[in-house]
Amino acid sequence: MGEGKHIIHMDQDAFFVSCEVRKNKDLEGKPVIIGGTSDRGVVASCSYEARKFGVHSAMPSRMAKMLCPHAVFIKGNMEEYSKASHEITDIIKERVPLFEKASIDEHYIDMTGMDRFHGVMKYAHELRETIMKELTLPISFGLSVNKTVAKMVTNECKPGGEKQIEQIEVQPFLNPLSIRKIPGLGEKTFIKLSDMGIKKIFTLSQIHPDQMNFLLGKSGLSLLQKAKGIDNSPVIPYAEQKSIGTQCTFHADSIDIEMINNLLIAQVMDVAYQLREKKKLTACVTVTIRYANFETETKQAAIAYTSLDSVLIATAKDLFKKMYNRRMLLRLVGVRLSSLVTGFEQIDMYSESQEQYSLVQALDKIRNRFGQDAVTRASVLDIKL
Repeated sequence: MGEGKHIIHMDQDAFFVSCEVRKNKDLEGKPVIIGGTSDRGVVASCSYEARKFGVHSAMPSRMAKMLCPHAVFIKGNMEEYSKASHEITDIIKERVPLFEKASIDEHYIDMTGMDRFHGVMKYAHELRETIMKELTLPISFGLSVNKTVAKMVTNECKPGGEKQIEQIEVQPFLNPLSIRKIPGLGEKTFIKLSDMGIKKIFTLSQIHPDQMNFLLGKSGLSLLQKAKGIDNSPVIPYAEQKSIGTQCTFHADSIDIEMINNLLIAQVMDVAYQLREKKKLTACVTVTIRYANFETETKQAAIAYTSLDSVLIATAKDLFKKMYNRRMLLRLVGVRLSSLVTGFEQIDMYSESQEQYSLVQALDKIRNRFGQDAVTRASVLDIKL
């Protein structure tokens, strides 16, 4: 079971902060907090020095200021972080046979079968050195038999670490760790298991599958597998990261620009909601139009990672405006989001304001409860196709 696998998990150390330190060396070694700088802002990322004071991402900025009043607060620059993320991916892409971009700052690399040609640990070490040298950004990695264990190894050796755990060492490595360290284990589950005296992975690994199923259902069984160091999930090739899109063919060809713009807004809201439901971010928006004579045009824009309606709507409208200049009847309009990665909260919390982020969250809750069409913009309500 997965014994012959060599999976590397690479993770940037305090990625947003590292991008800022690269620009301004005076920040090195200081408690740095990135995110909304107003009292209503939210922490998107913080340096390890700030974490010692109890600061963590998703915390209100006001609380972070109370915990660490001498911290340097920076609003940050999402475009810059997105650019650095793409540069890291480009370096990895050139040097490995198969990789998955798991989020803006982490990658899984499958080197299975390559050990005949490279010592995988040596290869991973050299790749890490290359990224640090070329981009001046710190990075850590864990090498092990599957994605879950590799990620946990990285988390244990961060910041600035690299470590390999072979099959025979997996259970001894996992046993003493807190169950909190298992990727994907949420706060409610942690409290539930802790209340039952299950605090260490060793204790969790000893529980009978039937009992786990009774306690937590399917997710309990998945958790038990992880506690035993078992994870069969594959590294998903980056090129296959699915895009999300929608298109609409009109009943009658149209030249009603206001209606088409409103339709575009509705389409973006629809795909942006799907994006957030999948906990994804996009770095590329594509708009497609088809004229009455069936000629099709497509235009796309690279953007900073986001899943916020406002940014995506503005981009889509801009693309449409640049493309549609013939005053001809249209029969189809479509929008697609691609270059997807996981991790929307990390980014969107950090967006323009906490209000914008909170609004999107509130609207999504309404959609989840009453259906996807329960929320729309007033401008979209009059669309008649």
